[in-house]
Amino acid sequence: MGSAEQRAGRDRGDGASHEWRLGASEVVGVAGLVLYNWWVVVPFVHGMLPSDNGFFSDIEASGLPHATLLQHLDLLSGVLLLAALALRGSLGRQYRGREWGWLVGFAVAAGAGGKFSYACSSGLSAVCRAQERRLQLPLHHYVHMLSGVLEFATITTAVFLAARRTRGQRTGSARVYRSVLRLFYVAYPLLALAYLTDRLGAFIEPVFFLSFTVVIITHLFGAGLNDGGIGADPGIRRTTSLSRRDAPVG
Repeated sequence: MGSAEQRAGRDRGDGASHEWRLGASEVVGVAGLVLYNWWVVVPFVHGMLPSDNGFFSDIEASGLPHATLLQHLDLLSGVLLLAALALRGSLGRQYRGREWGWLVGFAVAAGAGGKFSYACSSGLSAVCRAQERRLQLPLHHYVHMLSGVLEFATITTAVFLAARRTRGQRTGSARVYRSVLRLFYVAYPLLALAYLTDRLGAFIEPVFFLSFTVVIITHLFGAGLNDGGIGADPGIRRTTSLSRRDAPVG
């Protein structure tokens, strides 16, 4: 009896810990996403983004008004998203999926972009752009550029893997991943065009920010719960099946 009661007590404790980490990951993740989307406020602050042709990172360049605040928001958002994903991942493989590691990479890259800022606004200044191409700017400028590339690359890979994992499913999560992946097919050429022509970057970039936000929310709130379970991943399903079959009877 004592042993059974002890096991029941441990199970209740494990259940409470599970629920706490699950809830904490969602709350912390939402907080991180709110900070990540600081760009939403920019159009309502007169003069904050001087031209629609620039990118939002341009107003984080060292020395500009609000730059320090925006850099700190990016850094903190990355830390919070990393913490949320770590909490989620600690619950087990069924709460991760193959895309989880890439989402972690996205959080790290997002935070790094806040830690290492642009030295000048290459999207708004021809002089800055020329210096950038001649590699005449400080190292932190190029680290920011690299972090931005990794931010986009990691979450795009995560979306691709999540879409593959949920292929054939008709759940809300599966539809989100497929829709975002299709959107990327159109949005990435437009982003490249905006970057190469230095035009309308402020209109194209939010499409990605909103897509990234939807993907993170879908992962934090849906993965392992509402999309047929991350156990739908064939590799995880096989592992679960084998463990059940090999378990001793009685």
